[in-house]
Amino acid sequence: YVFTRSSSDGTFTQQSKLHASDPEASDRFGFSVSIYNNTALIAAYTDDDNSKTDSGSVYVFTRSSTDGGTFTQQSKLHASDAAVGDSFGRSVSLYGDTALIGAEFDDDNGKSMSGSVYVFTRLSVDGTFTQQSKLHASDAAVTDHFGTSVSLYGDTALIGAYGDDDNSKTDSGSVYVFTRSSTNGGTFTQQSKLHASDAAAGDYFGGSVS
Repeated sequence: YVFTRSSSDGTFTQQSKLHASDPEASDRFGFSVSIYNNTALIAAYTDDDNSKTDSGSVYVFTRSSTDGGTFTQQSKLHASDAAVGDSFGRSVSLYGDTALIGAEFDDDNGKSMSGSVYVFTRLSVDGTFTQQSKLHASDAAVTDHFGTSVSLYGDTALIGAYGDDDNSKTDSGSVYVFTRSSTNGGTFTQQSKLHASDAAAGDYFGGSVS
């Protein structure tokens, strides 16, 4: 649902309701959302496109202006290497013309549910998003769930891995910090890794990030 508020009284009122152009049962459209100016990302992480069950997808909606403009679907994003059960779109974050899309159940590098994050970019607000790169943890391990949460601001990204077992503490969790040199074609690289000062088993640090 899209709610907007007027500057006069500051009260939010429902403006519209968005659906996927190709809705199917159990797609979970709307599980994660992110908005920046007049572009919105809406994930359906259990979408079964390309005959791959729960591979996931992300819909891009745009509007002409913030003053009464209605959101319409512009495109639909998939991972270049979509696979069954990846849950592409489990988390999304949009800043400017860059989108981060988490796939926490991705099994890359032979590590079941280690997780990954896809970076999509566009050349302009009216342009189409294309996949630029794919991010992994430097120390990826089975069931880390890297990408369960993502947040992007400027050229810094936080990526949660709530199932990480660092310091011999099962599911204590961690958050990876990625940065890039510039917004114009810069590639994200891992800069550091964050833990709680009092990490304990089952804390799931990184289940959410901002």
